Amino acid sequence: MEHEVIVQISNKIKSIRKEKGLTLQEVADRAGVTKGLISQIENGRTIPSLLVLIQLIKALEVDLDEFFNELSLHSKEASIVVQRKADYEHFEKETASGYEYFRIFTKKVKESTIDIVLLEIQPGSSRDFVQTEAYEYKYMISGRVKYIFRDQELVLEAGDSMLFDGRLEHNPFNIGDETARMLVVYFFEA
Repeated sequence: MEHEVIVQISNKIKSIRKEKGLTLQEVADRAGVTKGLISQIENGRTIPSLLVLIQLIKALEVDLDEFFNELSLHSKEASIVVQRKADYEHFEKETASGYEYFRIFTKKVKESTIDIVLLEIQPGSSRDFVQTEAYEYKYMISGRVKYIFRDQELVLEAGDSMLFDGRLEHNPFNIGDETARMLVVYFFEA
C-alpha cells in the first residue's frame, strides 16, 4: 500500500472521529484496541492491520464501501500542484502541547514518498523524544530551536536547515520568545 494512501486512511479515520464528536478512548473501546494505537494510526505512525482497520471503520459506524469509495488509490500526475495555506491540514503527530503540525503536501515519487509539513512550536513547549521512519529535512522559517539528539545538541535559527535520519531519537525545543516555524520534509523509503 502506498504511503499517500495510508495518509489518506489515517486522515479519514481522524476526520470521521472528530466529525462524530468521538474521543480516541471511545473509538478504542468500540474497536477493542488501545487509545495509543488509535492515536498512532491517525498520525501515520503505525499502519493498521486489515482486521484493526475494519474494526475501526465499524467503530466509527461507517459503511466499508463508503469509507473506501472516496480514497484515491492511484496517483494523478500533474505538472503543477498548488496547496493553499487555508487547505493545510492540522494534525497531531504525538501527544504534546505547543507543537502544531500542518500537512502541506504528500506525494509518492517513484519508490519513495515525501510528506511536507509546517511545524509550529510555541515558546516553553516540551515533549518526549520521537523517531520517524523517514529521513527528515528541516528548514527554519522563523524563531530559534534547539534540536536535541541523544549524543548532541544543535541550535537552528531562521534560514538554517538540516537533514538527518529520523530514526535517530530527536526532540526540538523552542528556545526563543516567539513561535518557531519550520518546514519539515519527510522522505519515506519504499
